[in-house]
Amino acid sequence: MDNNYQNQYNGYQNSYQDSYQGNTGNSFPGWEDQNYDMMQGGFEAEEPVKKTLADFKSIMYEEVVVKSYLFMVAALLITAFAAFTVSPYAAIKMLTGYNFYLLMFGELGIVFASNWAISKNNAVLAGILYTIYAYLTGVLLSVICMIYTGSSLVKVFLLTAGMFLIMAVYGLVTKKDLTKMGNILIMALWGLILATVFNMFIFRGSMVDFALSIVGVLIFTGLTAYDSQKIKENVYMANDSNVLCLSLMGAFELYLDFVNLFLKLVRLFGKKK
Repeated sequence: MDNNYQNQYNGYQNSYQDSYQGNTGNSFPGWEDQNYDMMQGGFEAEEPVKKTLADFKSIMYEEVVVKSYLFMVAALLITAFAAFTVSPYAAIKMLTGYNFYLLMFGELGIVFASNWAISKNNAVLAGILYTIYAYLTGVLLSVICMIYTGSSLVKVFLLTAGMFLIMAVYGLVTKKDLTKMGNILIMALWGLILATVFNMFIFRGSMVDFALSIVGVLIFTGLTAYDSQKIKENVYMANDSNVLCLSLMGAFELYLDFVNLFLKLVRLFGKKK
């Protein structure tokens, strides 16, 4: 009788082991593997999200950053076209008497109007104003083409392009926050504008103008890096509806940096006819 109970018990024990341990000796076969697979799948599920965000950032980077530089180059081409096609004598008439003030305040008004259009996400109006500003700047530069030799202007342009490219790339790749530097440079720019106005109407000194040109080169060189970094940061604010406006805003800032840097370098290194 005892032997029968013992055999029956051993049968239950073997049945238990076969059912839950199996040949591998692991309790609850497949349970650990199943949960591991579930956990592993959970971690892998984050990867498509990260990949999607990375792809979106890459697309917006191309949309905002690349278009900003393309729009800037387009504006420079418009400026060059106006500078070489508009009669310098007609430009001189625009710079004499009250026409000069109308043109100066007109360009300033275009800048404010363009900023307003961008704030309203009106890319068409901002683009039109941007094009007009680039053309008017070319009209003004046609006078410079008459004053300075063509070879010196080409050299200064290449120097400007090289300095601009170096600082623009630095602004895009640096991990240093340039916000503080940019704020200081903007305040210095307002000081430069006031000093230029005073020198134009009161001091009228060539040495003062030379010194202001050096300061201007430093300011716009730094602003190029600052504005480039701002464009890169604007990628995080970009969406399908505001890409063009963000690109135009960045292009306008870069265009102003380039043109003003060119003008200051012409004052320093340009050779008059």
